[in-house]
Amino acid sequence: MHISRKFLVFTLLPLFASCAVYTGKPVDPEKSQTRLQGELTRQAGQLWFSPCNDPRRFAISEGDTGIAQDSSELLGDGHSALFADLRGRMGSTKVSGADGGYELSRVYRLQPEGNGCEDPNFKRTVLRASGQEPFWSVTVSNQGMVLSSPDSEPLALPYMEEQLPEGRLNLASEANGQRVELWIAPQRCVNDMSGAVQHLSAELRLNGKLMRGCASFGGARDN
Repeated sequence: MHISRKFLVFTLLPLFASCAVYTGKPVDPEKSQTRLQGELTRQAGQLWFSPCNDPRRFAISEGDTGIAQDSSELLGDGHSALFADLRGRMGSTKVSGADGGYELSRVYRLQPEGNGCEDPNFKRTVLRASGQEPFWSVTVSNQGMVLSSPDSEPLALPYMEEQLPEGRLNLASEANGQRVELWIAPQRCVNDMSGAVQHLSAELRLNGKLMRGCASFGGARDN
């Protein structure tokens, strides 16, 4: 049977058109974002962020993070700058004097004091949790956890991690006469003494004794 070339060309046009609009695989929003640590300041109502060891200054868009309110309270306590550990999308901005814009999706930490940019262990840390009255802290890496508590010297322990629904975590260890359970939940947490804000709440059960505090992911767990 004879098929004209003209008819064949027209029947193939929809196929070519559909190929022309294909733009590749969908972009994962998380992968298009950048986590940065640095200094947060406020000038004439605008929040500014300068990454560690970087002279540039970015205008902050807070999204739904609530950083404007949190930073206002901390800066109102007499601090001129805060250490901030943030995640968001870098881009352009219309704010005058800015080197770019930083649209936030998460605030890991916002604190008026601490190691900040000078923390040598940040990149190796998976999680850091701590509480007050009594003081305790747990630092987690891929090699284990280090527990500091009122009743003992810092103690290195192995641990098992269980991922729970709704982004919660349980880290447990039973060694060297210590039974440790660290429960983590994705919930904004404020340190009562310093006012520092972190993105996770923490509960430590040490040999059955319950202690509460706050936590945040380190550089070895960027999510």
